[in-house]
This record gives sequence, C-alpha cells and structure tokens, in this order.
Amino acid sequence: MLTRIISGAVGVVLLGAVLFFHDTIVLPIAVAAIIAVMLFELLRAVKLHKCIPILLAAEACGIAVPILYGVLTKLSVDGPAVLPHNEFKAWRYAHDYNLYIFGIMLLCAFVVFITWLRKHKEIRYEQVFFVLAVMILVPQAMTTMVRMERYDSESGLFLLIMGLCGAWIADTGAYFTGVAIGKHKLCPEISPKKTIEGLVGGILTTAIVYTVAFSVYYGFTAKRAVIAFVTGAVCAVIGTVGDLSASMVKRQIGFKDYGKIMPGHGGLMDRFDSVLFVLPTFYAFIALFGVQ
Repeated sequence: MLTRIISGAVGVVLLGAVLFFHDTIVLPIAVAAIIAVMLFELLRAVKLHKCIPILLAAEACGIAVPILYGVLTKLSVDGPAVLPHNEFKAWRYAHDYNLYIFGIMLLCAFVVFITWLRKHKEIRYEQVFFVLAVMILVPQAMTTMVRMERYDSESGLFLLIMGLCGAWIADTGAYFTGVAIGKHKLCPEISPKKTIEGLVGGILTTAIVYTVAFSVYYGFTAKRAVIAFVTGAVCAVIGTVGDLSASMVKRQIGFKDYGKIMPGHGGLMDRFDSVLFVLPTFYAFIALFGVQ
C-alpha cells in the first residue's frame, strides 16, 4: 500500500508540473511520452514489442499526433477556436494538420503491412489489426488533452483537468461506494471487484462534482447545471466501459498489469484505460453543448 501511495504521489507531482506549463510545448511533449509508453505496453501485450519495424512505426505514429497538433495550434494566438487571425488561416492550419497526420498514419500502416508480409509465418493477422487499431485510437484519444487545453484560452486548463477527472473521480466514487454497500457484481468474470452499486456511486459522484465545479467556475445557471450533470454521468459510464475493455484484454492475454512503470499501479495503460474513452466523450459534450 505504501508503494502504491508513493507512486501515486509522484505521478500527481509530475502531472502537476506538466499542467503548470500547459500553455507551452511541454504539454504536447508529455502527452507524446505517455502515448509512447502506452503503445509499447500494448504491443508487449500482443508480443510485438520486439518486432522493431512495427514498434517504430506505431511509436512514430503515436508521437507525431500530439506534437504536430501542439506545434500548429501554438502558432495561433488563442487556440484552434480562432486559428490564427482569420478564417482562411484557421482552415489552412486544420488542413495542414489533417494532411500531415493522414500521411504519417498511411506510411506507418504501410510499414506494418510490409513487415507482416515479410514475417507472415511469425505474425498473425489478429496482432496486425490490433496494432493498427491502437496506433489510431491511443494517439487520437490522448491528444484530446492538448485539444482541451487549446479549446479555450481562458478556461482550457480547467477543462483539461475536468476531462481527466471525469475518469478518475468515477473510479474513486465507485470504489468507496462499492466498499460501503456493494453487493451485486457488475462483471465478475472481467473485474471481480466492480459492483453495480459502485457503478451507480461513480456515476452520481462524477455528475455531482461536475455540476458543482462548473457552477463555481462559470457561475450557476439551470442549463449549465443540467449539462454538467449529464456530462459527468455519461463520462462515468464511458469510463467504466473503457476500464472493463482494458481489463478484458488483459484477462484474455493472461496479463495482470500492462506494465510496471508505476509500482503498485501497473503501467500507464492501467492508469489511462478509462481516460482513453472519457476524454473524447467529454470534449464532444463541451464542443456540442458548451458550458461557458
């Protein structure tokens, strides 16, 4: 338990340092580093981490997404919402980013397929398509951290923190509710400790925290409170789906943890599995309904 607490405290300090420099290139670099570790852990899970061409292709694709997005949006004045002085340049930056990322993903996928053709007796199609899926999902989902921070020049950091909290608050609420009153197992074959009562507790905890946080930060209105409550509830459900999905992969592969980079917690995939689903969901709700 002590190891888990110390490891968690170190993680919080590192995250705090990154968030302190959120409006610099530090954030995209940090996100790129997280993505790189997560992709390595996932490739290790399917026994492809020692296949250097595939590993390099996946890592290159993963690192490029947040770095390119961070650099291009930093050339603007106030972030992607007003990129960067007029509408034509705004379109141009978005067009350039999409073009670069599409080209990099296509090249990296080509490397994966060429390697598969060369080593078809060693590498199975399930492994190949798993790699292709995670090298798209993980970078795009985690780069939402940068998108959230760049979304609004005044409240980007707040939105980023709330996006991350959408996953972690739900876990905390579910844990304590499950310990207190949990009786009915949610998915005993996938995650034996999760309960239906814990899920409900996580949903309500996240929804209430979101409602209070957004009302305090932006000021209370009935519409804002409802949007925040619904957003928190949906994020909690989506986070649980992400957590269970990652747990199911581990069980089918035979892993306890994806890695050991955080003693007592496992790997970064073990810490960010629910974040992969929650961040894009939160970003979509903010973009569609707004809370400002």
